[in-house]
Amino acid sequence: MNKSKRSSRRRLPPIRSGEIIDYKNINLLRRFISEQGKILSRRMTRLTSKQQRLMTIAIKRARVLALLPFLNNEN
Repeated sequence: MNKSKRSSRRRLPPIRSGEIIDYKNINLLRRFISEQGKILSRRMTRLTSKQQRLMTIAIKRARVLALLPFLNNEN
């Protein structure tokens, strides 16, 4: 196969147009946290830098309000 031939299939955006990044939207926030409870990087989540900043703030707020765990140490 030739290297210039790439998959023409477009990836779906990680956040749909109707979804709002908010600390109360726990189902959305859990998609951007690893199994250990760490916030995933932009390269893994394909977020824009603005979305990543908003996501980080929302996750930290949810942790402080005990909506999300700081660590997930389940073995």
